[in-house]
Amino acid sequence: MVQQLGHKFRTWQLQVEVPTTYFQCNPGQVLVYWFLVCGVGIVAPPLPIEVCGILPRKCYNVLAIVNILSAMLTTGYGIKDYGDLMFDDVPNDGPCHNVKNPRSVGRANEKLVNTVAEVKKSRRTCLILGGDHSLAIGTISWHQKVHADLGLVWFDAHTDINTPLTSPSGNLHGQPMAFLIKELKDKVPDVPGFSWVTPCLSAKDIFHLLICIVKSLGIKCYSMSEVDKLRIGKVMEETLSYLLKRPIHLSFDVDGLEPSLTPATGTSVPGGMTFREGMYMTEELYKTGLLSAVDMMEINPSCGKTQEEVNSTVNTAIAMILSCFRAM
Repeated sequence: MVQQLGHKFRTWQLQVEVPTTYFQCNPGQVLVYWFLVCGVGIVAPPLPIEVCGILPRKCYNVLAIVNILSAMLTTGYGIKDYGDLMFDDVPNDGPCHNVKNPRSVGRANEKLVNTVAEVKKSRRTCLILGGDHSLAIGTISWHQKVHADLGLVWFDAHTDINTPLTSPSGNLHGQPMAFLIKELKDKVPDVPGFSWVTPCLSAKDIFHLLICIVKSLGIKCYSMSEVDKLRIGKVMEETLSYLLKRPIHLSFDVDGLEPSLTPATGTSVPGGMTFREGMYMTEELYKTGLLSAVDMMEINPSCGKTQEEVNSTVNTAIAMILSCFRAM
């Protein structure tokens, strides 16, 4: 069943037709979409648990998803719903090694691995829309299984490389890199819910933008100061030279952008990339023809103080996504 919604959006000024079930879905469902024309699979995995200690960080918001789908529809993409995936709540999911909700997050990531692996088997580019960046444990794990020579571009205002033993908050959105990097295998203790995870990336497979503390691990990275000094053109030239000719996974945390652009996120940091710098980065990644998957993470409408802040965050994310697929 399809109904005409008649919503108009601040930037895109669109009307969009979507199945009514998109508005009636349980917060624990995953909506899987497929762009038939360009062969882009979209996964929007909700994770309705409290992981920031202040507000529930739900991994998607219906209006945000509809905005994004609306923007893609204007480019002529057909959308097909590939069904829902339920994330079951884990009762009595107490902390372990200071890690909050380990069983719930671990199980959600494991289901995400099994589901979106089917997208890559069909040789499609995968777009993952989310909130909590801990979901990158799942998205990158499945992607590396498909492309053993995967190169990761991690765009984030934070390292997200805390281990369960070093994390000051216990929030898993600050720990995904620790679970993925082979060199940290001995630093990460057993955590319930994550027994299925095997570190899959070497430090040399990773390019980290905006944080330089990870250089001690051998991760190629640029701080924002270096971006200012070298300019984004030189940074991207060196990025692509470093990654060579291999499949690229872009994991994009919107808090890496200037907070005025993406205020509806949980952990914004002043002094991030400008809109144009972010667009240039995504444009250059698109031009390689090697962009195989994109995570667009930490869009959190509940953190927006006004509707204008939510709109700005969603519309900025839309622009970055469309740039990844040359749809601007």
